[in-house]
Amino acid sequence: MPFFTLVTLTAPLLIALGAILGGAWAIAGLFYMTVLTYSLDRLITRTLTSVEGDEFPAADRLSFTLAMAHFALWILVVAALSGRTGLGFWEKLAVFMGTGLFMGQVSNSNAHELIHRPGRWLRRAGRWIYISVLFGHHTSAHPLVHHVHVATPKDPSSARRGESFYRFFPRAWVGGFRDGLRAENRRFPQLGRPLWRHPYLAYVVGAVLALLTAALIGKTSGVVAALGLGFFAQVQLMLSDYVQHYGLARRTLENGKFEPVGSRHSWNAPHVMSSALMLNAPRHSDHHANPTRPFPALRLDNDMPMLPRSLPVMASIALYPGLWRRMMDHRAARWRRPAE
Repeated sequence: MPFFTLVTLTAPLLIALGAILGGAWAIAGLFYMTVLTYSLDRLITRTLTSVEGDEFPAADRLSFTLAMAHFALWILVVAALSGRTGLGFWEKLAVFMGTGLFMGQVSNSNAHELIHRPGRWLRRAGRWIYISVLFGHHTSAHPLVHHVHVATPKDPSSARRGESFYRFFPRAWVGGFRDGLRAENRRFPQLGRPLWRHPYLAYVVGAVLALLTAALIGKTSGVVAALGLGFFAQVQLMLSDYVQHYGLARRTLENGKFEPVGSRHSWNAPHVMSSALMLNAPRHSDHHANPTRPFPALRLDNDMPMLPRSLPVMASIALYPGLWRRMMDHRAARWRRPAE
C-alpha cells in the first residue's frame, strides 16, 4: 500500500503545482505521467506482489483520497486553463495534457475500483468522478453490460479483431450509453424508487452541474476547459477498454449460451509502475473473474494473455491502426484459436 500511495498521489500533487506555479512545474506532471512511468516500467523487471484477502481498509482509504484529489484538481485545473493562475500557453498545454492523462488513467482506474466496492459512499465517489468527466453512464454500463457480455458481440466495449480504435470509439460510446440505459430501465421498476432517482437522470443533471460549475469558475473558457478535459479523459478510458479486450472472444456453447468468462478473455500487463499508477487495472483477467476483489489482491498467472508492452504504451500504439494490427492480430488469433 505505501507504494500505491506514493505513486498515485504524487501525480495530482505535481499537476497541481504546475497549475499554480507554472514554469518547470507545469511540465513535471506531464513528465511523471509519461516519460518517468515509461522508463520505470522498462527498468523494473519485477511485478507487484498480490496480497491475499478480501478487505483492505487502507486501499479503500487511498481510493477515497484519490477521489477527493480528483475533484480538487478538476476545480484547480479548470481555473488554471481559464487564465485564473496566470499560466502562459505552453504551460496551459502541459497542464492540460498531464491532467487529461491523470483523469483518464488514474482517476478512471480509481473510479472503476470504487464502483465495484461495497460501501455506498465509495460507489458514489466513483460515480461522481465519471460524471465530472461527462461519462456518468459508465457507472451503469460497466457492471450491467460490460461485465455480463464481455468478449461477446453483445458487449459494445469489447473491440473486434481488425476493428480500429476510431471505429470502436463511437460504437462503444453510443452502445454503452444505450445498453446501460436499457439495463437500468429493466431493473429500476423493481427497486421501488421515485423517478427522480433514476441513475441516468443523475448522470445528465450531474454533467450539466459540472459544466455550470466550470462556467462559474472561468466563464466560457471554463466550460471549454471542462469539455476538453472530459473528452481527453474519455479517450483514455476508451483506449483502455479497446486494448484490454481487443480480438478476444468467448466460445458459443451447444445450448446457445456463451462460455463463462475466463482469464483468456482479457489482455493483461505486469509492468510495475503503470500497474501501481492505475491501481492494478492492467491485471484485467482477474478483475473480470472476481469483480469485487480489491486492487491489491488482483493476480497474474501464466494462463492470461499478456500485452507486449505496458497498457499506456499499447494505448498509444492503438492510435496507429496499421502498427496496432501488426502487433496484436496474430496474438489475438493465437488466444482465440483453442476457443473456436
